[in-house]
Amino acid sequence: MQRRLLLTLLVFILALSGTIPLAVSNPAHADNGEVSATGSTVNIRTGPGLSYEVIGSMKQGDKAQQVSRSGDWIEIRHGNTEGWVASWLVSTEQAQEASAQTAVSSVDSLNIRAQADLSSAVLSKMNAGEQAQVIASHGDWTEVQFRNVRGFVSTQYISLTEQQAASPEDSSSEEPAEAAQALEKLSSFRIAVDALNVRSEPSLNAEIQASVKEGQVFNVKGMDGNWVQLELAEGETGWVYAFYGELSDQPAQQASSTDEQVTVLTDGTNLRAQANTSSEVVTRADAGKQLSVAGKEGQWYLVALEDGRQAYIADWVVRTGTATETAEAEKEQPARKAGTLNGLTIVLDPGHGGNDGGTVGVRKTNEKDLTLKTAEILSHHLRSAGAEVVMTRQSDVYVDLRHRVSESHQVAADAFISIHYDATEDSTVSGFTSYYQHPYQQKLAEHINGGLAGKLTLDDRGARKGNYLVLRDNRQAAVLVELGFLSNFNEERIVSSDQFREQAALGLYNGIISYFDSELSE
Repeated sequence: MQRRLLLTLLVFILALSGTIPLAVSNPAHADNGEVSATGSTVNIRTGPGLSYEVIGSMKQGDKAQQVSRSGDWIEIRHGNTEGWVASWLVSTEQAQEASAQTAVSSVDSLNIRAQADLSSAVLSKMNAGEQAQVIASHGDWTEVQFRNVRGFVSTQYISLTEQQAASPEDSSSEEPAEAAQALEKLSSFRIAVDALNVRSEPSLNAEIQASVKEGQVFNVKGMDGNWVQLELAEGETGWVYAFYGELSDQPAQQASSTDEQVTVLTDGTNLRAQANTSSEVVTRADAGKQLSVAGKEGQWYLVALEDGRQAYIADWVVRTGTATETAEAEKEQPARKAGTLNGLTIVLDPGHGGNDGGTVGVRKTNEKDLTLKTAEILSHHLRSAGAEVVMTRQSDVYVDLRHRVSESHQVAADAFISIHYDATEDSTVSGFTSYYQHPYQQKLAEHINGGLAGKLTLDDRGARKGNYLVLRDNRQAAVLVELGFLSNFNEERIVSSDQFREQAALGLYNGIISYFDSELSE
């Protein structure tokens, strides 16, 4: 009887406790203000990286509560969705507070970049004395609005002044006129990526009208946020994202010529009448010869000759530069410490692309897709550690092997990482491999392989010699990694997962850090 009474009392207490809130504090992230979407569509992801699943989105102008921050990613709460957004696609509450300041350029040709990164695309330039509205301050970089362009400038080369408040009457009458004058100054747009889709409306969901290539220059008809309206052939117009090119105040015809120069890398280099290897040879140039660039057509530079003629030279046989180096390029690099990559230039080479799909797995996985996705994740890790990252391709386009090596030479890469996935007729073969060709590449390959071994569960096939063109013709420290066999059914299933790519990218990152840390200790 007593036992039954005790059980009844216990049940009553438990039921009562469910109706009384307990005085236990649940851990919660501290709110850090509000963010506003600046991109046309900003994806919300499950984690701080491009490889994480998209669980929602914000439209331009949408606001969300900031929860925390991790590197270039901000954790937000948007309605019932909590996730991560890229910091370069939103503005913060602090940015609105800073908007009362004006940035004045201290130098000519100050680059305004799409992101706070020296390797990011140049959207426009400011000359000495020109002013821009400050959006936000990010240490060495300041986010600004210059005319109709929003981007980042090096803080070192600007001075900040307070804006004077204008009356509502003044602002309402002056702002449209200023906007019109600013638009008039933006005459042309140069494409800065391998290939870029032109859309019918300023939206990623709009119909694709055409595709344009790197080096092409078009007259600007208008702007809508970070979208640029271009004048195409036969009076047609279309829209592209401003992040993938450079705006200029010169008409398209004048903007086609630049102060850029190229330096010939080898003796007896051919200069041709047309932009192809079967065209007539106009003349030849020896190593060290500098030529002024008049334009670019695909992978060929149009250069001026001393006798007034023009000719084409392939971009894989020259090193690029400018006649007047910008002040930004002269900026001192911070001293590198162990565990960081400050001051280092790393070329990432996602294998294959375009009509070269690479190998195709048993489950129909395309190698070219995996290599690009892996390189994008690795690029984020490297930039977070301070490296300047150069990608040989950023989309599904074909890039000649010689051009990939040329990229390595042009930027004097501290490391060249070519990313591939393997295949063989024997479907039982599995594992990852790190290849090198020259003795000066072996150490990098061994460190990279060690980094992969620490993160991957696949068979370790070791660092070994491989006679690949991107290694054989490369004068820089270079490695070609094969991250598993698509010809192996089970391994293809593993390597095609998001989780594997994250681990592979982290293994490559650890190997790169290990390699450069070992250089510090020598």
